[in-house]
Amino acid sequence: MTTYAEIFENNRQWVASKTGKNPDFFKKIAQSQEPEYLYIGCSDSRVTAEEMMGLEPGEVFVHRNIANLVNAGDLNVLAVIEYAVKYLGVKNIIVCGHYNCGGVKAAMQAQDLGILNPWLRNIRDVYRLHKEELNAIQDERQRYNRLVELNVQEQCINVTKLATVQQGFLKNGYPVVHGWVFDLESGLLKDLELDFPKILHNIQEIYDLTGK
Repeated sequence: MTTYAEIFENNRQWVASKTGKNPDFFKKIAQSQEPEYLYIGCSDSRVTAEEMMGLEPGEVFVHRNIANLVNAGDLNVLAVIEYAVKYLGVKNIIVCGHYNCGGVKAAMQAQDLGILNPWLRNIRDVYRLHKEELNAIQDERQRYNRLVELNVQEQCINVTKLATVQQGFLKNGYPVVHGWVFDLESGLLKDLELDFPKILHNIQEIYDLTGK
């Protein structure tokens, strides 16, 4: 395990590596940021954003919370999305879950988790919406993994409900919302290949906030 003091040495080595390849690296990124991606992921320490995507500083705007949730009561994630779409002009919003997610697993269990209860209720709501499909899966691990995927799908729908996202897409043709799952065992990303235009069309009867 890396010690606290070693972190700063690692930082110095990282700076040396970056400036060795490009002496103006930090001067450039200090000027502004123009990321094309907003990444909404889980806070799990095993799941990074830029590293697993192969991107550099300045290329991805990141928000992380337990079980990669997007709900209407969380001003933090809503502010991040608003800023990313309106002021950074991101072209892609990615909601990325991961298999073996502790938050999703906890939501599947009947137990009192204190302050986590209202947060995890959002995942339990996903289970309720897809109860028939999930209960038909006999293997517990497969059921768990499927709930991870369905949770990502539902959070993508929640992103699509937002006025900023709808209005941006109507005006510019972006941002497009994507759902991914990271497999901890293989290190590979899985694109759930959600049909964003279809999702937007399907919810607009109730959630149309475009002002048109």
